[in-house]
Amino acid sequence: MISAAETKLKFDEDPKWWKIPLMDFVDDFRYHKNAEAISEPFELGDEDKDAVLAGVIETLCDELAIPIPKWLNGVPPCRKPIFLSRMESLKAITIVECPVRLRLRKVFVGENFLFRV
Repeated sequence: MISAAETKLKFDEDPKWWKIPLMDFVDDFRYHKNAEAISEPFELGDEDKDAVLAGVIETLCDELAIPIPKWLNGVPPCRKPIFLSRMESLKAITIVECPVRLRLRKVFVGENFLFRV
């Protein structure tokens, strides 16, 4: 089982490819459905990635009916909005489609961001 703290450490190991450990965490958390993976807080560092990981955890908790850990309240939203698609033409769509937990953290993604095959 992959923890949120381990995932955050992997973000720092290879910053260019941080989305790979994020999606590995998503797959693993959905498979195990174990709140132990999110019981311990991750170390804060990169404001944007912290907000993304926190929003993803909250979204998954909602999806899987797992209580959201209180420590996530200590993870601040981004100071300015981020759009993970990085495509100007998709900004309006992501504002509309974005899951609410990510939107509250000023992280904007398409509705299929957490869809996995």
